[in-house]
Amino acid sequence: MSQRDRLVRAKRVVVKIGSALLTNDGKGLDLPAITAWVEQMAALHQQGIELVLVSSGSVAEGMTRLGLTERPSALHQLQAAAAVGQMGLVQAYESQFIRHGIRAAQILLTHDDLSNRKRYLNARSAIKALLELKVIPIINENDTVVTDEIRFGDNDTLGALVANLLEADALIILTDQEGLFTADPRSNPDATLITETLADDPKLAEMAGDGGRLGRGGMITKVRAAGLAARSGAATLVASGRQPNVLVRAIKGESFGTLFLPEDTPWAARKRWLAGHLQTRGTLVIDAGAVRVLREKNSSLLPVGVKQVNGRFRRGDMVQCVSEQGELIAKGLVNYDQEDSLKILGQPSHRITELLGYVAEPELINRDNLVLV
Repeated sequence: MSQRDRLVRAKRVVVKIGSALLTNDGKGLDLPAITAWVEQMAALHQQGIELVLVSSGSVAEGMTRLGLTERPSALHQLQAAAAVGQMGLVQAYESQFIRHGIRAAQILLTHDDLSNRKRYLNARSAIKALLELKVIPIINENDTVVTDEIRFGDNDTLGALVANLLEADALIILTDQEGLFTADPRSNPDATLITETLADDPKLAEMAGDGGRLGRGGMITKVRAAGLAARSGAATLVASGRQPNVLVRAIKGESFGTLFLPEDTPWAARKRWLAGHLQTRGTLVIDAGAVRVLREKNSSLLPVGVKQVNGRFRRGDMVQCVSEQGELIAKGLVNYDQEDSLKILGQPSHRITELLGYVAEPELINRDNLVLV
């Protein structure tokens, strides 16, 4: 039975487009192709689907503008090419989205932005605010300042991490290949396209190949990205971006490319990820009413239900929630640091601004970032 209806039901989708596609294999930005992809995204946007675009191409476009025929090996030269190329990349997208009456926003991220818990939550809040404003965020790795030590490695990985960050329903990776084959179709005429597979199948890595001249990725990075996206329950489609109307047809459930499926439902996968991904940094002692709503209603934890704050933690740290009798109830990512949590404990959410001078979130822990134990 096909699982393509996962894409049909998707309400929040991350789209990643690779360098080879965007620059027509290094010949400069492929403006007709960008026009077509933006037109498709505009159509999905008008259907109420929230879209986030992860776009490669800044280094490749910079190489074209600077007259370079080989990808630089020196970090400072790569950074210079990225700085030059990012200008053209953003201009191309902006000019096309505006034709459809859609605002776009540029976001440049480094690995540190998503590994630092406070910046992780800040990035999440900012991108979600843009989506609420009906803006399409365009995300790229900040190649101009990033170093090899903190590099994502490729934008396939970045796309998967953004899917995790936003609890996206699907990640669509557009590439210059039709999908994942059982072997390299360029050298093996018996290779066949894998249409659907579990994202965590260990055999997939053996079938994937290496990256090309322009990008840092390849099919292996797409397989790994699908595994990362599956951790929060997102399905990943890898397909050729040169197919006509590829994005609209994918969301309609047409069968092409390779669909990588998570083993768990989105809710179960995210909870499993939360349950094991961070050491707790503090403890919130919650009253009986808070215990009841967490257990029975799957609710967020509001400051009014907190009786005591222990430990030293920052916004985005994992904290545990215990009853007044000391029973462990839940743990989750906290929206306020320890000092501010002390100021608002026991208070209704509408007083947060009055007490702190700002409000990050109305909850101490949002239910999406909380797991019962």
